[in-house]
Amino acid sequence: MEFLDLAAILLVLAAVFGYLNLKFLKLPTTIGIMLIGLLSSMVLLMLRDALPLIPEAADRFVESIDFNKTLMEGMLSFLLFAGALHVNLGNLLDQKRLIAIMASFGVVFSTFVIGGATWLLFPLFGFEVPFLWCLVFGALISPTDPVAVLSILKTAGAPKSLETKITGESLFNDGVGVVVYLAVLGMALGGHGDHGMTGAGDVAKLFLVEAGGGMLWGFAIGLAAYFMLRSIDNYQIEVLITLALVTAGYRLASHWHLSGPLAMVVAGLMMGNQGRSFAMSEKTREHLDTFWELVDEILNAVLFLLIGLELLVLNLSGRAIAVGAILIVVVLAARFAATSIPVMLLKSRREFSPGVIRILTWGGLRGGISVALALGIPKDFEYRQEFLVATYVVVVFSIVVQGLTLKPLVARVVRAGDEEEEQTTSSA
Repeated sequence: MEFLDLAAILLVLAAVFGYLNLKFLKLPTTIGIMLIGLLSSMVLLMLRDALPLIPEAADRFVESIDFNKTLMEGMLSFLLFAGALHVNLGNLLDQKRLIAIMASFGVVFSTFVIGGATWLLFPLFGFEVPFLWCLVFGALISPTDPVAVLSILKTAGAPKSLETKITGESLFNDGVGVVVYLAVLGMALGGHGDHGMTGAGDVAKLFLVEAGGGMLWGFAIGLAAYFMLRSIDNYQIEVLITLALVTAGYRLASHWHLSGPLAMVVAGLMMGNQGRSFAMSEKTREHLDTFWELVDEILNAVLFLLIGLELLVLNLSGRAIAVGAILIVVVLAARFAATSIPVMLLKSRREFSPGVIRILTWGGLRGGISVALALGIPKDFEYRQEFLVATYVVVVFSIVVQGLTLKPLVARVVRAGDEEEEQTTSSA
């Protein structure tokens, strides 16, 4: 199927599902679209025997979409840039220690905790998965998804400091998480395949080149775009420059084996802070924000639709679903530990908002990136389908349950903090 045909069908489905959600479900747009897509997939699966032609056509359509390539080599660059564009760099620097620890140590720690638990869990269901491959699962499910996090946080009403922590961590641990995943996958493959690795030197080189090189590349292209914007005052050309920055910058980063996600985060932060303050007129800022907000909303709608439709191509089994259900608890426990440790370490140096660990734990949503990384596992791996199903179960729970309950949790924590502050003031 041609690219324009695929795009047309996806946009029509996203628009129709978005309309149905707005009229009837009234859920956050991305969650509503994903749920309707998920329900539609379930209905088609139930009709597979009664009306085989329609489900078969739907299967072929979804199978023709390379989810991994669509997200990791296309949509992700625009979504990360759009997300970073609205992050205040000053607020981010205020939280830099916690964000740095959670986006690095937190991802690695979570990878080993989840990987170890998976290694112990899989044999109980008859799956003899090698330890390194269990670490691959830990690596792909550990990063919180900035796309899911940012789309939900917009309506959560979290305090600014908490919002900055969650947003900053999700933007950076995405890039770090992909590098960790590639490193562990390379070790699991040994010297074989495109990502094969034979020693610690290869892993260190990967981290240095991918992560460090990606951030330097993002700074370089962001600086070049900044000077171009500063020398003109024409919002059409300035928006076009940012679009070219994302499209070409991400493609070149991928070509040179640099971290495209980290490059887009750094470039987005530069454009959203230095560029917005010193290189844009008020008219340009207004049009730039409107353009990237629309790009963000449209691509988010399509991405969450794809997550819902991906159910059609999964080889569902009761054992794999049961493993995924148990891993929900494991993933949340690992997230709790990964957030508690840095908060406890830094608590003597600074104050934290009440309930910070609870909100950081529950707000660490998994999303399309985990699904895309799971789909990137070589097809000849024996337990690939089990990994896919388990990942899908965790992601759907994360987006639907955690996503829909994050706002009430934030409101309850903020209210409890206000009441505690009032009681302290009264006592004083």
